[in-house]
Amino acid sequence: MALCYQYQLPVLPLDRPVPKHVLSRRGAISFSSSSSLFGCANPRVLSQTFSNSSNLWIPSSGWEERFLERRGAISYESSDQTALYIRMLGDVRVRSRAGFQPERRDSHPYVDFRLLHLPPETGELASAKKIRRLLSFQRYFRTAHLFRGIPSRNSLCILDDNYSGQAMMLPDLLLCFQDFLLNLINCWFQNLLLLSQLEEIDRLQCMLEKNGSWNFDIFLFDRLTNGNSLITLTFHLFKYHGLIEHFHLDLVKLRRFLIMVQEDYHRNNPYHNAVHAADVTQAMHCYLKEAKLAKSVSPWDVLLGLLAAATHDMDHPGVNQPFLIKTNHYLANLYKNTSVLENHHWRSAVCVLQESKLFSHLSVEESYQMESQLGSLILATDISRQNEFLSQLRTRLDMSDLCLDNAGHRHFMLQIALKCADISNPCRPWELSKQWSEKVSQEFFHQGDIERQHKLDISQLCDRHTETVANIQIGFITYVVKPLFVEWTRFSNTTLSQTMLGHLSLNNASWKGLLQERTQSGDDADSVCEEMD
Repeated sequence: MALCYQYQLPVLPLDRPVPKHVLSRRGAISFSSSSSLFGCANPRVLSQTFSNSSNLWIPSSGWEERFLERRGAISYESSDQTALYIRMLGDVRVRSRAGFQPERRDSHPYVDFRLLHLPPETGELASAKKIRRLLSFQRYFRTAHLFRGIPSRNSLCILDDNYSGQAMMLPDLLLCFQDFLLNLINCWFQNLLLLSQLEEIDRLQCMLEKNGSWNFDIFLFDRLTNGNSLITLTFHLFKYHGLIEHFHLDLVKLRRFLIMVQEDYHRNNPYHNAVHAADVTQAMHCYLKEAKLAKSVSPWDVLLGLLAAATHDMDHPGVNQPFLIKTNHYLANLYKNTSVLENHHWRSAVCVLQESKLFSHLSVEESYQMESQLGSLILATDISRQNEFLSQLRTRLDMSDLCLDNAGHRHFMLQIALKCADISNPCRPWELSKQWSEKVSQEFFHQGDIERQHKLDISQLCDRHTETVANIQIGFITYVVKPLFVEWTRFSNTTLSQTMLGHLSLNNASWKGLLQERTQSGDDADSVCEEMD
């Protein structure tokens, strides 16, 4: 019984004359123009040497189209310089290479078909499993047989074994060993890749288990999630807080919503991007776990807090509100120069909520309440309203009239928590805080460059020629961050609050030290110039 199988066949190259005993026998010849063992300079000379008892047409691609009286077949694939070997026992006519599927780069090796005669002692029909094995690609076929210790049923010769004195035999061992090494190297690289992926998955799982740690490295997390930190973290936190079960959320809709939110952040923004949103969401999660809030907030409050943190900077253009106003931007006109960016973030979040239909099962009243309270939280992140919220918090703490059983008071503290999360970068460990400081300064300076290019007044903190990262951060910590976190510590005097204040003081001292070093180096340079003069 004859079956087909596929493997890599030996190649007879074209730079040495074909032996006469090859041409005098029936069978098939496979050759490639890229080899250098034997053949002739012009393949047409080789085509003219064949003569025997049967017709054969050799495809074009530099060949003469002539009939050769041979019994067998010769085929030549020029595009990939691959030899195609076809063994046949009857008269054939190969019209062109159209009958063969060209090999694609970076794909499986070319599939070659050959008749395989089973040993006569096995008179039984081959099973379907054997047929599938024989029809597999050469790589699987060779390695499977090599590792199983199954000897080759047919030696790799150029002509049929049934005839003596035919083409020279090429050793099986060399080709098998070559395939074995290639498969071994391939398996080695695949194992390395698999181990690397498994290690990354373990690290990712470990980070998710420590989602409440204030040392959470959002940059590493973003790399481990292949740039999907906001989607992965927010989805995990929804599961962690039981929001999916409590609000009967559809997982597909939730995933679609988070993808749309992340895509609405501009990747080109150095600071206001999806990684910043993920960082704020993680900080908001830490605050929601604080004892005072954890025992008072409802699932509705947790849902609003996480949604607001994830969407609070959606579609941020990478410039601030004064820039939009001075350039007469349509958003400034739409929102009448009041909380322009925050209003846009809120409306963008509402549009994505409605488009994803994540809460389509809620009533009209509940949907309206969610959109309204979501807007209230996002609008609170307007830095121009910093003193307004800070004074309200001080007053309530001084009067001790904060009652978290009151829904309005809880909502106010959610606003304060989101404001703290939004500006919490200086309270992170120095390695993380420094990266965020450089990114936000880069975004400021880019805006200043645009203003200078168009001859506009350069906005505050945006002139790279007069401002430094250290100066910006020292002022930001002194006048914005520290006053707010001091009041937050009065509200929730926990280990986390003390940790944040400790990092804040150390980071401020580090920036002052860098600024002092730069000042001293500048003075030294000036003194050297004066001495030279």
